Amino acid sequence: MASTVEKISSNQVKINFEVPAADFDAALQKAYLKLRGRIQVPGFRKGKAPRKLIEQMYGEGVFYDDAFNELFPDLYEDAVKEHELSPVDRPEVDAVDQMEKGQDLKFSVKVFVKPDVTLGEYKGLKAVKYVHQVTDEEIDQRIDRDVEKATTMEDITDRAVETGDTVNLDYAGTVDGVAFEGGTAEGQTLEIGSGMFIPGFEEQMVGMKLGEEKDLNVTFPDPYQSKELAGKEAVFHVKVNGIQAKVKPALDDDFAADVSDYSTFAEYKDAIVKELTENAEKNADVELENNLIQQAVDAADCDIPDQMVEDEIDVMKRQLRMNMMYQGLKYEDYLKYTGQTEEQVSDMYRPDAKNRVKMQLVLEAIVNKEQPEITDEDVNKAVADEAERAGKPVEAFREGLSERQMEYLRENAKLQKIVDLIKSEAQVETKDDKDRIDAGQVASDLVQVVEDEEAKEEASEEK
Repeated sequence: MASTVEKISSNQVKINFEVPAADFDAALQKAYLKLRGRIQVPGFRKGKAPRKLIEQMYGEGVFYDDAFNELFPDLYEDAVKEHELSPVDRPEVDAVDQMEKGQDLKFSVKVFVKPDVTLGEYKGLKAVKYVHQVTDEEIDQRIDRDVEKATTMEDITDRAVETGDTVNLDYAGTVDGVAFEGGTAEGQTLEIGSGMFIPGFEEQMVGMKLGEEKDLNVTFPDPYQSKELAGKEAVFHVKVNGIQAKVKPALDDDFAADVSDYSTFAEYKDAIVKELTENAEKNADVELENNLIQQAVDAADCDIPDQMVEDEIDVMKRQLRMNMMYQGLKYEDYLKYTGQTEEQVSDMYRPDAKNRVKMQLVLEAIVNKEQPEITDEDVNKAVADEAERAGKPVEAFREGLSERQMEYLRENAKLQKIVDLIKSEAQVETKDDKDRIDAGQVASDLVQVVEDEEAKEEASEEK
């Protein structure tokens, strides 16, 4: 069996096959043995009619298609391996030049493959690395998260309800003196000021005392989730069963020891500043990498087969389904709530999917050109990074990896080498993140000035 390959375009090839007559005849015999039990021939029990008689009755080509299907999978797989092809779609039969008993089988198929990539500039790229400077407000917000964890609740008996208190209450609501569904509850807890209840409800509870009962007059918003209640005035009879207030810890050494591994508040705060600063640096690095890689992608050219984009869209949609599932939602409900169809979701993802495919192809092309050397240390780092993302100990994670998964990580290590190369060769200017914000505001202001001037000119022309 022989095969040759012709290049049709940058993303499609034609594979020509020539199968010896003896092999085709053997496939015909296999097809006959498989199908004879389904063919009825007068004078013979099912499965007992001679092949020659069946061919006389139904035509010599009665077994051709099945013989072809018997041969093709192995022929195609061998050709792909021999010519080191990377198909991205199913092959389509282009032409059958000869298919006849006693003759060599000759045919050709067309198949889309990974496209050729014409690389542009990927060294010496220019970019700005914007590093965010951690603010006192962000430090305080980070500390507040630990404060919230260490905060306790205490029962209040000697004062009235204040904003921020958590109240245990009974309530019964009526509209025009008639109770409505969902308007009655006992032992309900509510943080005053949280905005969880109808506007005006929580505000009117401020000043109520333990055990006190009171009628609260409120108006349901319009629109409202229950159309029957939208815009209606209601009266809620409430009773305060209990009042609790948050007791926040003092920001001292004891607090630091309780919420961290540090014995003093100063050490604890320094660690938080370091954590936030390192995170800001990592985010700046990731943004810089994305910027440089996208420049390399935009500078390259390749004709991406549609199927590669569609496959990536399917990956993105599967991820969406999984995210929905983790949130306890159904993908079908997502489509219903957003008013989208499957086709619209695909169209929404298509530009990003195409860019992701092109990015992978461009990075692979640079790998092939640069041939980066991968050391055991590189692979170990790739395994460690993946283990960290999975939240597992490195050795335990490594033991669970298959050879295929290890090969995937080796390829990832190569890609990371290329990313590091692009970064090391780039001309990077480091700036404070606020410079970008200021520049963005200036640009926005300039656009507004231009629009205002154009509006004035239009108004003048109309006059």
